Amino acid sequence: MKILVVGSGGREHALCWRLMRSASVDRVFCAPGNAGTGAMADNVDVAAADLDGLARFALRERIDLTVVGPEVPLAAGIKERFSHDNLVLFGPSKRAAELEGSKVFAKQLMRRFGIPTAEFRTFEDYNRAARYVADAGVPLVIKADGLAAGKGVIVTSTAEEALDAVGKVMKGAFGSAGAHVVIEERLEGEEASIIAITDGKTILSLPSSQDHKAAYDNDEGPNTGGMGAYSPAPVVTEKVMDKVIGDVLVQTVHAMEHVGRPYVGVIYAGIMVTSHGIRVLEFNCRFGDPETQPLMLRVEGDFAGALMLAATGKLEEAELDVNDKSVVAVVMASEGYPGKYEKGKVISGIDEAEAVPGVTVFHAGTKRNRENAVVTDGGRVLAVAAEGKDIREAQSRAYEGVDKIHYDGAWCRRDIAAKALKRDS
Repeated sequence: MKILVVGSGGREHALCWRLMRSASVDRVFCAPGNAGTGAMADNVDVAAADLDGLARFALRERIDLTVVGPEVPLAAGIKERFSHDNLVLFGPSKRAAELEGSKVFAKQLMRRFGIPTAEFRTFEDYNRAARYVADAGVPLVIKADGLAAGKGVIVTSTAEEALDAVGKVMKGAFGSAGAHVVIEERLEGEEASIIAITDGKTILSLPSSQDHKAAYDNDEGPNTGGMGAYSPAPVVTEKVMDKVIGDVLVQTVHAMEHVGRPYVGVIYAGIMVTSHGIRVLEFNCRFGDPETQPLMLRVEGDFAGALMLAATGKLEEAELDVNDKSVVAVVMASEGYPGKYEKGKVISGIDEAEAVPGVTVFHAGTKRNRENAVVTDGGRVLAVAAEGKDIREAQSRAYEGVDKIHYDGAWCRRDIAAKALKRDS
């Protein structure tokens, strides 16, 4: 098969890395890709949002399967655009992608079909939202309705913080994504990510993982796109996983079929494991970033074949193996991220990092400059992923790799996977 991966981040590099190892794959393209994907696949100078350009390329190159990384092309209707030319694409339709594209839609769907989630209210009027916050009397989470690059969620502890967050969201901090706001109770517990692929009839779950959204150690600071992840997540016991698959994933796929939005693609449930059971925090309609990086180091077998079977309604025929390794991935970021940052900083030490046993470096915000050096080109620059016999060994190797990489302003969280280690102690 010839595969086209759409996107330019660490998730896309990890997908290319795994797809290149599938027995059914002859060649992988990545549009637009980054310095890392360009070293193993063929980068294509077409933007992820250029649906017509992507479709023309897929037709010209006779691409067998397109795999979409980011949410924006899915929300814009890339599935429909490719279907118009009879091109096979793994990912949900525009209407189905609203499961991620609109938090209001997702929350109302969960309420209607009894899928466990936090209590919530939605508002389009700032004054009404402000009055609700003032009267709530409990810690709240404020969420922009639309897509906000993983940053449209503000966790608050006081009424003053919540009111400030409502103002930030509804007065333009996330553009049109904040015109409609979700205000929900703040849950206490431990988060985890459960990612699965589905053809709308069969669900094939991948191993559990845990993302680290906050910018700084101890989960402090603003939300980011994700500062690191690890797999497996010990909080997801076999019992918890069974509950998520049965009460969340299966129920959601059935619900989407019921409301006339059949769901094919990745279904990602961000959950909170609380003392009262599991609760869904959010849904995503694509592979997580940075969760994909550790997951691709654990998935084995013909991954491309499984995605093709899902895209063509035959997922029940798929077989995927998962190894028993632990993997920790640490994101290295640009100075200033998740705010403003500079690009073009020369990166050194990647080869030295990958010489550490078990380490693979996935590129995210990188490119090659005129001198052919790898330089920074985004807020999240690299994900240093390491395998180990357990989380402790994987974490140690990951940070050993991190310490060999250098560029001006480089920084990372130093506590990725600390919750897992605390559980083991």
